[in-house]
Parts: sequence; structure tokens; C-alpha cells
Amino acid sequence: MAVVDVLNIKGEKVSEKELPDNIFNIPVKSAVLHDVVKMQLTSRRAGTASAKPRSEISGSTRKLFRQKGTGRARRGNIKSPLLRGGGVVFGPAPKSYAYKLPKKVRRLALKMALSSKFQENKLVLMDNFELPEIRTKECLSVIRTLNRENALIIIGEENEKLELSSRNLPRVKVLRTEGLNVYDILKYDNLILVESSVQGIEGRLGNEGA
Repeated sequence: MAVVDVLNIKGEKVSEKELPDNIFNIPVKSAVLHDVVKMQLTSRRAGTASAKPRSEISGSTRKLFRQKGTGRARRGNIKSPLLRGGGVVFGPAPKSYAYKLPKKVRRLALKMALSSKFQENKLVLMDNFELPEIRTKECLSVIRTLNRENALIIIGEENEKLELSSRNLPRVKVLRTEGLNVYDILKYDNLILVESSVQGIEGRLGNEGA
């Protein structure tokens, strides 16, 4: 079993906890992590780029001048793509770039991301993260005490004081267990788990072996 120290809010060791090896200590494959991160980022693309084709341009459909006898090029109506203000040929249209990898691959990547933090000694387990008040300075003080200033903090349930106190810290993010994802785990240097979140992670990932 993967054994980690449990720290309190002052950075002092209060106990030890065993984490399941099939979630926190499996071989890490960068290709799997890459595929899932790519899926997450691609799915976030807005896909709202849009240009009007000829049929959507406002304007008369009257032919600008007669076909022959003027010495000029043949011309249709004012909405022609060849004219300024005309329609766009094969322009972009709103669409979704989202796609999904198999559920087993996504589960495996999440386990690998968690395992990578444990294997690199960048995983910190805390007994709780209760702040006396909603204040950014209080949150930053705890982060600095732990010496983990670039960190993703995972909580098991709503913690309003922590969630609001961390909002203005650019290198700190707080997520609840259900929001845990590969991209955010890898984006931040350190992973701080509140002890109550471990049960939620095990419930989400522990049903299947690695």
C-alpha cells in the first residue's frame, strides 16, 4: 500500500494513512495522459466562429448590370463573394469539437495522474483544511506553511471558507472530489488532498482494477 503522512493545518504530522495501490501507485504512461488531456482541452473549444455565406447576406438579388455589351466582367448580384460585403465561400460555422475517449481510458488516466503525484512526492494529505474566516491571507499562510504554493486542493465536501479564500490565488485551485480531472492534476505542481476526499476518490475509481 502507498503510505503517506497526514498533516494538520500547521504542517505537523498527526498520523499516517494507507492509500490503495490500484489508484495511487500504478505505472504511469504518458501517452494515455496525453490523450485524455487533449480530449479535455479540445472539448473546451468554443466552436463559435461564424461567417455568413451568400444566402445569409442582406441585399438585393438584382443583377448589377446586363450580361453583355458593357465590356466588363460578367456580374451577378451584390451578394457575390467576389465583391466587398458579399458572402464568404466555405466560411466557418458554429460546431462542437468535443469527443470522448472510452470510460476505462479516462478512469485509467485519472489513476495515473494521481499516481504520478505520489511517485514524485508531490502529494500531500491533510486531516482538514478549515480556515477561521474567509480571507485570502489565511489560505496563503497555510499553503506557504506546507511549502506547496503551486497546488490543486481536493476537498470531499463544500468548504465555503476555503473555496472563497483561494479564489484570488493565481497558482492555487480548489476542486471537490466530483470535479477531479487529469488536466488540473497535471497543471499544478502539487496535489493536496483533504482526508475526507480520499473516500470519494476511492468510491469513484476503486471499483475497477488498474
